[in-house]
Amino acid sequence: MRLLHPHLVPAERLRSPATAGRHARLAQLAGRRACRGQLAGRLVGAGTRPSPEPDPPIGNGRAIAVLAAREGASVACADRDEAAAGVTADLARAEGACAEVIVADVADPQACAAMVEESVEALGGLDGLVLNVGFALGRGITGTTAEQWDATFAVNTRAHFLVSAAALPVLAPRSAIVYISSAASLRAATGAPSYDSSKAALLGICRQVAREGMANHIRANLVVPGLVDTPLGRDASRRNPARTARRLPFGRQATAWEVAYAAVWLLSAEASYVNAHPLVLDGGATAFG
Repeated sequence: MRLLHPHLVPAERLRSPATAGRHARLAQLAGRRACRGQLAGRLVGAGTRPSPEPDPPIGNGRAIAVLAAREGASVACADRDEAAAGVTADLARAEGACAEVIVADVADPQACAAMVEESVEALGGLDGLVLNVGFALGRGITGTTAEQWDATFAVNTRAHFLVSAAALPVLAPRSAIVYISSAASLRAATGAPSYDSSKAALLGICRQVAREGMANHIRANLVVPGLVDTPLGRDASRRNPARTARRLPFGRQATAWEVAYAAVWLLSAEASYVNAHPLVLDGGATAFG
């Protein structure tokens, strides 16, 4: 049985269920699915890492910000690269949304609270937050220094804690927070223990934030993507070809738009009873081994 929402595809395509389903799936993969009006609030998005490729894929943060804008949200696009955040803001404005650029390097503890304050001021409040940032230093346990470990955790874990701490008191009731983790948190696969461990720690932060936020009906959830075709992912694959050498579910990596659809759903009222939950988005890779 196939259930189609008439507002997702043009009416003329509904005459052929197979064609309609195929077009809807392709539109979702490319981030072109029609607006469903899931969001009407304000949230913090992000930029995309610059890429030397002539036609690079979109990154998770940018895709989430653009899709949130399409669904009716005003967005503050936060990134340490002002130009990257500016491109994201322009794309969000092209969707008819209000978009602001916030420059912040979350490796700096003071910048984490300042980013929240600036977003609240720029948007007139905050009722959604997406934390999508991460990188890796070191190789293996013996090939990772204490400095590399601390630098990775400062961005991948501490920043999420500090931004959450600054946001919880100012988020409107019935707000939502979404953390973007990684399937690397579920098994040792990247060879970078600083990255795997820092991403695994996000579930603990998410659960505590969800627990404390319940008094104001604030939810917190986690998206746990597997391999995603983004500029950062392609750079990682160039440095480590074995990353994509194994068989991939459905013969491909996820797209950033698929991560964005999951994040926007968790932000929306459609997920109003989903809380403290890690949503694994890896095509089944961790389940199949």
